[in-house]
Amino acid sequence: MWTLDTDRPVPLWRPEPPDAAVILAFSTRRGGVSEPPFDTLNLGRSSLDRPERVAENRQRFLAATGLAAAPLATAGQVHGRRVSRVRTAGHHDDCDALVTTERRMVLAVSTADCMSLLYAAPGAVAAAHSGWRGTADGMPAAALEAVCEAAGVPARDVTVHLGPCIRGCCYEVGPEVAARFPAEALRAAAGRITLDLPTAARLQLLSSGVTHIHDTGACTACEPAWYFSHRRDHGSCGRHWAIAALTPGEISGRV
Repeated sequence: MWTLDTDRPVPLWRPEPPDAAVILAFSTRRGGVSEPPFDTLNLGRSSLDRPERVAENRQRFLAATGLAAAPLATAGQVHGRRVSRVRTAGHHDDCDALVTTERRMVLAVSTADCMSLLYAAPGAVAAAHSGWRGTADGMPAAALEAVCEAAGVPARDVTVHLGPCIRGCCYEVGPEVAARFPAEALRAAAGRITLDLPTAARLQLLSSGVTHIHDTGACTACEPAWYFSHRRDHGSCGRHWAIAALTPGEISGRV
């Protein structure tokens, strides 16, 4: 289960109940210092926002999760399915997912409609960015495989969390994109085809042996007060973060 903690100075999505073994969180667009159209908690350096504001926003979000002093790893995000095993902080090019067994190493991926996924297993965590291309190419399953390998556990011991993203209510696609997805992930009405990325991811994960999947249920396109949306805002918007980290304490099991 996930809950949106709206009463914090930096509102964020957090697991409920929390687990002492991991820190997982999804950001919103609130609680930062950026000006429109990046207002206010823009965490993306790829945007046209002022770098010093993005840096301040990142510091605020990490402080809200208790990870302000932790080493940070980010992904280059090229809309593929490559997963990087992270042992050191920094920017990791040419990948869309990060996995680590290092304690207090923060993994972060950014989104503004694409789906973010967080994975937690005893001894390992991962964060993945998965738009329609990555999802069609199998990113949810590829990140799962990397977590299982890193932790030395079967898929049934991994819990996967799906963050805010554009969903089937809003994500209209063409027939060439729709053809790459199972019918269960598509909706057709009034001459429109829409794609639900979380359904597509869930189908992949279930077929790979995952039994524990939790979803925030939030649609970025539906709620402009809470989320950036690349499609809704015609590309002029900020970016959210999804983060995962192992805490220094003992691994307590399933998240």
